[in-house]
Amino acid sequence: MNIEHLKHMLCKGVARVAGVMGAALALLVVSGAAHAEVPGETQFIFNTFSFLVHGFLVMWMAAGFAMLEAGLVRTKNTAMQCLKNIALFSIASIMYYLIGYNLMYTGVDGGFMGSFAWWAQDDAAALAGKFGGENGAKYAAGSDFFFQLVFVATAASIVSGTVAERVKLWAFLIFTVVLTGLIYPVQGSWQWGGGWLSKLGFVDFAGSTLVHSVGGWAALTGALIIGARKGKYGADGSVRPMPGANLPLATLGTFILWLGWFGFNGGSQLAMGSAADAIAISNIYINTNIAAAGGVVAAVVLTQLIYKKVDLTMALNGALAGLVSITAGPDTPSLGLAAIIGAVGGVLVVVVVPLLDKLKIDDVVGAIPVHLCAGIWGTLAVPLSNKDATFYHQAVGVLSIGAFVIVASAVVWFVLKMVMGGVRVSAEEEEQGLDMAECGLEAYPEFRGSQTI
Repeated sequence: MNIEHLKHMLCKGVARVAGVMGAALALLVVSGAAHAEVPGETQFIFNTFSFLVHGFLVMWMAAGFAMLEAGLVRTKNTAMQCLKNIALFSIASIMYYLIGYNLMYTGVDGGFMGSFAWWAQDDAAALAGKFGGENGAKYAAGSDFFFQLVFVATAASIVSGTVAERVKLWAFLIFTVVLTGLIYPVQGSWQWGGGWLSKLGFVDFAGSTLVHSVGGWAALTGALIIGARKGKYGADGSVRPMPGANLPLATLGTFILWLGWFGFNGGSQLAMGSAADAIAISNIYINTNIAAAGGVVAAVVLTQLIYKKVDLTMALNGALAGLVSITAGPDTPSLGLAAIIGAVGGVLVVVVVPLLDKLKIDDVVGAIPVHLCAGIWGTLAVPLSNKDATFYHQAVGVLSIGAFVIVASAVVWFVLKMVMGGVRVSAEEEEQGLDMAECGLEAYPEFRGSQTI
């Protein structure tokens, strides 16, 4: 075969490929965009994939909370914090299956709660090949359950950090049972379950209020009822610093939470079966990231101005406050506005942490300014970029959920206090450390006898 023949064959091949591509393009133009849409089953697969991947990113936040809290407590309480975090995630998983999911999502119909029944998987439509439309499957039932579940433990983790170093293990775990099985699902049904707040027009895209403020209100209530750590506040109003034992661990925990937050907010798009969904998730990611960055920069600059030194713990909580602030509405702001929303969250941390000390409210890890205060701010900031939200409706949501969680949490804490003879360990056990008093082991056994605080 000579060179000229090869050239001739190659030209014919190129012409045929060009002809096929041209015909396909012409067909798309003539037939319209409907033929270019992703089939229902493909949407089902992508939506399910989104729930699962974003879900395990949120689950990974449990590791972030455990590391953050373990780094911000003293060495003698480290194992206790790790135990509480793995236990609370497990409790949340079971309670959400037994009662939480259906209480939050089944039969709410504009009301105040769903039904009392355990979750049952139903993939009949998908298995029958029915996808999309009004009655077709849009995602695997298990993927939705898993994604909703991983949010629940976040609220309990917030409480864990605030009441650290003095709460009894079983008092906290029983409180977690009620929080994850009843309190969180009931208020969640008001918005995400199609309840009365949803009908009113309240907007909370990924949970600044429904997740973070709920944990913050419960934490504040617990801190007030349980009281401050022994020796934290002097009779003259002085504050005794009790610094965390492992700031590198706390920093790693913060970065893990930052990573997990992309699942928290991005997955709340609740779909990935179209180009519009992919674009929305991308925008949510970059808004989430820059809000955290804004929170860090604001906290760093403000601590330098006020204290003439930069406080690492303030920077870490600044990042988290920025993330909490953007969570109510990460889908609508411009990148610049998202940075400002996050920066305000960072400012709130620097302002509220010393305010709590003046009020003698002992919050070990700074969860109240991060999750409660920034959560409220982020929820109220939604109308700045979302024309479907109003400040009035946002305020109604914040106040109603706050009132419900405070009352419900107070009832549970007071009942536990009466039944268990108190919800905090004895002064001797607190001095010894909860690792030995409650767990019978130490996270850092080589430090035995070397602790001075």
